[in-house]
Amino acid sequence: MITARHISWLGLVLAPLMAGCTPPIGPQSDSVAPVAAAAPAPGQYQIGPGDHLTVFVYEAQQLGVNDLPVRPDGRLSLPLIPDIMAAGKTPSELSREIADRMKEFVKDPNVSVMVRSFVGPLDRQIRVIGEATEPLALPYSDHMTVLDVMIVTKGLTKFAAGNNAIIVRRNGNDRQTIKVRLDDLIKNGDIDQNIEMQPGDTLIIPQTWF
Repeated sequence: MITARHISWLGLVLAPLMAGCTPPIGPQSDSVAPVAAAAPAPGQYQIGPGDHLTVFVYEAQQLGVNDLPVRPDGRLSLPLIPDIMAAGKTPSELSREIADRMKEFVKDPNVSVMVRSFVGPLDRQIRVIGEATEPLALPYSDHMTVLDVMIVTKGLTKFAAGNNAIIVRRNGNDRQTIKVRLDDLIKNGDIDQNIEMQPGDTLIIPQTWF
């Protein structure tokens, strides 16, 4: 018969064995895989041709530039860096690249890039053509809708056939055409027509025929 004395004795014998089987608590530098660098946040702004930037160099302000345009080829020029690709990069990425290029001339440069006015990369622009009050190309924003686009373009002209408008959307090599009834959306509040836009969409608003 097992008594309390036997149980106590077994506990003394098994305790060190169990301790030896228990995984150690705390970091194990030899077995823990390195943590991958965080990916950029979705929707983070990418610089595009036509954007205007301010480049500030801490304690070396003469090397910075205020209201610096990004050329149509996506590049820009700084006093010590005559040619650097800006398009497609986030402001933080461009700041780091400029700082790396300046290390040849400045010890530990601290660079900040700020976007003053923006258009965005061509493949992320929304284009509006036809009978909008102000046809234009505008930068895409997450969850942008047709109504958001119409607000920016200040609505339709009096010659617009709003209910015959279409969105042209490219999916790889394919092209998709989506009908959208702008008159019903703007004048009658038909929210079903408030389609969510995608980067690269073109909204075409035809002219009415009298």
